[in-house]
Amino acid sequence: MRILLIVWAGVTAVAGCLLLYRAMLTRYEEDQLFLDDAILSEERERQNKLQQRLTQIQPYLRVAGGAAALMFVALIGSLTWQAYQALR
Repeated sequence: MRILLIVWAGVTAVAGCLLLYRAMLTRYEEDQLFLDDAILSEERERQNKLQQRLTQIQPYLRVAGGAAALMFVALIGSLTWQAYQALR
């Protein structure tokens, strides 16, 4: 039981770190950008790099989040089963 709890905490921490990293990447992005033509290509390049980083971490975030959710359900199920056995 402790091992499951420790692994769940680790996976949840990884998912949380990935969420924080994604939030830091998009922290200073604006909904509207008013640019002149001189720096438009530079801004597009920066946006493309940002989008590439977000696309790279998305699968890891989905896997870590899904694993944390499944492990949480397994943990609750295990605790429920132990409580049922104790009452029986």
